[in-house]
Amino acid sequence: MDCRIKEEDSSGTNTSARTGEIAPELLDMGARARKAAAVYGAAGTGIKNKALLAVAAALERGRDTVLAANLEDCRKAEAAGTGPALLDRLRLDQSRLDGIIGDIRKVASLDDPVGTVLDSRVLPNGLSLTRRRIPIGVIGVIYEARPNVTADIASLCLKTGNVCILRGGSETLGTNREMVRLIKEGLAEAGQSPDLVQFIDSTDRALVSQFLRMDQYIDMIIPRGGSRLSALCRSVSTIPVIVGGFGISHIFVDESADLTRSVPVIINSKVQRPSACNALDTLLLHRSVAGAMLAELLPELERHNVSLVADPESFGILQALGCTRLEAAGPDTYDTEWLSMTLGIRVVDSLDDAIEHMRCHNATHSDAILTDSLENAKRFVENSGSAAVYVNASTRFTDGGQFGLGAEVAISTQKLHARGPMGLEALTTYRWICSGDYLIRN
Repeated sequence: MDCRIKEEDSSGTNTSARTGEIAPELLDMGARARKAAAVYGAAGTGIKNKALLAVAAALERGRDTVLAANLEDCRKAEAAGTGPALLDRLRLDQSRLDGIIGDIRKVASLDDPVGTVLDSRVLPNGLSLTRRRIPIGVIGVIYEARPNVTADIASLCLKTGNVCILRGGSETLGTNREMVRLIKEGLAEAGQSPDLVQFIDSTDRALVSQFLRMDQYIDMIIPRGGSRLSALCRSVSTIPVIVGGFGISHIFVDESADLTRSVPVIINSKVQRPSACNALDTLLLHRSVAGAMLAELLPELERHNVSLVADPESFGILQALGCTRLEAAGPDTYDTEWLSMTLGIRVVDSLDDAIEHMRCHNATHSDAILTDSLENAKRFVENSGSAAVYVNASTRFTDGGQFGLGAEVAISTQKLHARGPMGLEALTTYRWICSGDYLIRN
């Protein structure tokens, strides 16, 4: 059956006006995705796992070609003046690629949420109701710089019976192109349609806005990138958007915190992978412990070459301690997602002041309190607006793999059906199944 758009949809709206400015190749891609979703959405768990394992095997066989393509992408990006944070996101090595392949196999081993009965009941009139998980359908994902996203999204969609259309960043075009070629090869070997994973193989930015208006084919858009990408998707898309990835990550050191034990947590949050979206951006210090905390923390920060941007009070403390990488905070300091070895620092008077600072500075992603007070920990958790809130733990744990989800399609920072790392369940919806004995409504 030809699933391409007709001149008029069932509501009587002329759809040619909606699609006339969308490139024919995108419309063809959407039609093929919708057709593939209609078949694959009914696939059993065994069929889906077979497809995933074949994809992992194909990527394993093609490891050398993926790494060669990535090396060329990195060379071009570096020549174009790309910063170290973006280069780190872009770069693959054998260890990272092995991790990507391992994550695909882990997704295959996870329980399949599709078909799960969420609840059921029989009404007094005899109508039996069941709410059951089903695939969403076609997922469109726009992302920047990170080739691991290609495999993460493909594997999670394949496990949940969804089809994905991917649009990666121009800086990683060669890597993504090779990875998608191998994924399609694996799908074909497993007897599945290569249209289950599609890739917009173009750097033309105009295609992004067109892609965002393909609501007749795509059921959900997920942007993975900075605030500008999220803003573009929210303002242009005619498709529901799950916004994720961006947010300022904070740690608040409470007056009751064990300062010595706090140091490794702060350092891990900042330096374990500074280009990650859950890396620490702003350190908030209770005034009563600010001097002692900075005295213990500064040697480790300097050892890791972390540059500090400080408010007047913490600036004075750090200057007296002989800090060598220090500058005064400006108007945008605490709204900056650093993605690098830079850390904002501010002294606050109380837990309430820390919470108010976070409310004013986009604390929607991953935020932590270091405290030995159960009452303060409870208040912090209850008043935080973040998708992931930590007590005495590093913010770097906000990750699908770390949360036992196998991988993630994004980290949602909004308040819809999915928040934090979006794993398999976040890529499902549900339908009501209603059964009666030739029942009619009175």
